[in-house]
Amino acid sequence: MRITVGALPIQREDVLAVEEPLEIRVGGRPLAVTMRTPGHDFELAAGFLVSEGVISAAEHFSMARYCAGATVEGLNTYNVLDVTLGPGVAPPDPSLERSFYTTSSCGVCGKASIDAVSTQSVFEVRDDPARIDPALLVTFPDRLRAEQAVFEKTGGLHAAGLFNAATGEMLVLREDVGRHNAVDKVIGWALTEKRLPLRGMVLMVSGRASFELTQKAMMAGIPILAAVSAPSSLAAELATSAGLTLIGFLRGNSMVVYSGDARVSASASASASASASASASASAGAGAAATIATDSATVPVFERSSHLGGAHS
Repeated sequence: MRITVGALPIQREDVLAVEEPLEIRVGGRPLAVTMRTPGHDFELAAGFLVSEGVISAAEHFSMARYCAGATVEGLNTYNVLDVTLGPGVAPPDPSLERSFYTTSSCGVCGKASIDAVSTQSVFEVRDDPARIDPALLVTFPDRLRAEQAVFEKTGGLHAAGLFNAATGEMLVLREDVGRHNAVDKVIGWALTEKRLPLRGMVLMVSGRASFELTQKAMMAGIPILAAVSAPSSLAAELATSAGLTLIGFLRGNSMVVYSGDARVSASASASASASASASASASAGAGAAATIATDSATVPVFERSSHLGGAHS
């Protein structure tokens, strides 16, 4: 029932985003349960294992299968997935196992300890020479939104998209009720396509930039993370220490660059072809230059004071 003040209630069916648990097992051993939107589950499992530092190459992920007998009737619910690692790949450290389920809003809250939150990447993003023109970057949120087919019907999903920083080409987009799951699906796709590390790429997310999403970008070797909403202080600190470019409040023709502002430069357009630039301008609908605030901005008093932070005004 839709209720509007001053009007009669309207009874109608609505379309809702699906949320179901997915138990991820490795070699038959339970590792984690995450609340996700079904679809691209193998990519989700692969990306999750990359994010956890278990695997980093396609050959590390041998296969995945849905487990039958998930119910007392012996039926396959397609909500239990068992991953077989490649030969010689060490299984996940038991101390890093998540002993309870991960919600759709939090992917690290199931960690066994605070020390397990920070994971070391085998990929270095600090030396990635990626550069992006802000006038191209500001076209990404609208292009991400335009490709969200399920969000169009439900209004209830997060999205993550992978863009080429030089040309603006969108390589892949994934949706999920959990922002961390959407990112894992993107990273899992990249793993299966043998594209890791994702040098020269931009990870665009539809929500905020949390510590976890920043860490996932780092683990996949992505040098630039952009979000339509705010980053957390810990995300900014991690991005700065890792040499990752972190951008928040990417809306309209403006953004706030919290770390790695050297990668966001109008001169970056010189590296893209004229045809790619023309395509990006057409998709944007306008070629206005972006307004950028770097990490020298003032931090609001309700946030933790840090020289790494920025403020959106």
